[in-house]
Amino acid sequence: MLHVLLHNRKRIGQDDGVGVGSGVGVGAGVSGVGTGGAVTVMRRVLTLVACTLLESVKVKTPLWSSNSTYALLGGLRSAAQMISYEIPMGLAFVTVFLYAGSVSTSQIVTAQEKTWYVLLLLPSFLIYVTAMVGETNRAPFDLPEAEGELVGGFHTEYSSMKFALFFLAEYVNMVNVAAIATTLFLGGWRAPWPISMWDSANSGYWPLLWFVIKILLFMFLFIWLRGTLPRLRYDQFMRFGWKVLLPLSIAWIVVVASVRGFRNNFQFDTSSTLTRIGLPIAVALLVWTVVDELRARGKKKQEAKAVELPPYDAFAGGHPVPPLPGQKKQGA
Repeated sequence: MLHVLLHNRKRIGQDDGVGVGSGVGVGAGVSGVGTGGAVTVMRRVLTLVACTLLESVKVKTPLWSSNSTYALLGGLRSAAQMISYEIPMGLAFVTVFLYAGSVSTSQIVTAQEKTWYVLLLLPSFLIYVTAMVGETNRAPFDLPEAEGELVGGFHTEYSSMKFALFFLAEYVNMVNVAAIATTLFLGGWRAPWPISMWDSANSGYWPLLWFVIKILLFMFLFIWLRGTLPRLRYDQFMRFGWKVLLPLSIAWIVVVASVRGFRNNFQFDTSSTLTRIGLPIAVALLVWTVVDELRARGKKKQEAKAVELPPYDAFAGGHPVPPLPGQKKQGA
């Protein structure tokens, strides 16, 4: 976390970052830096993303070392979960790189001096927050360790300090994804408005305080979600990742790239345009999720009604039993 903060504190002139230039793609003109600088910055960004992938190693290791079916199922769930939610997470990064015009984290933070990207790129922020909860296996996406289904999942056969090390890795990964979200969407080490109007708000030790506070807010969000939302079914979880987040991420990338291209050619206000487009898309995401779930429930109810149950016999098997829903009495 401190490494990310210190890296973000570098100014544009001191960083060996790469600018995207006037185009909407990384290849559309590299300004003021050679190929070596571009590769260096891309390595830094990919290193931050790769740190989140280490979470899957924590789950797959007990998969092979345990002699338990529950650990095997938990590890397989984790692998599918990582693939399903790592793709939308990476696509959320693409929109930030397009709008900031750079893949350098210090330049991304500098570009948020006036307005944070959580407002300008709200759909990307919501997609990333959802994906980071799925990546860290936190409720309501903690399917690899579902107690009601897999006893304990991947850590079924582990206790004491070994069990503690598993969850230490989980909470370290939570801090890592929170630090990335703070850098890309919440202005990094910059003070929030209206504190940012104070001249000394971004000097001295204040930036460290703002950065830590933002990370703690994300940690509070993780704990809040765990105590509020029930665990999803596995089919709901996978359907949401592939049928909602992935198409929405691709569509939002097309919108951001188009707006960026129009701004370069026609010089109009990008911030207000993206805000007007992003807010309806964010609302549409929530509505789509609710409607899709209600539609799935209605379909299951229709299928249940279509099934013809045998006549109800209260003393079937010699013991009185209550009727099933929709089951009629014998002779009725």
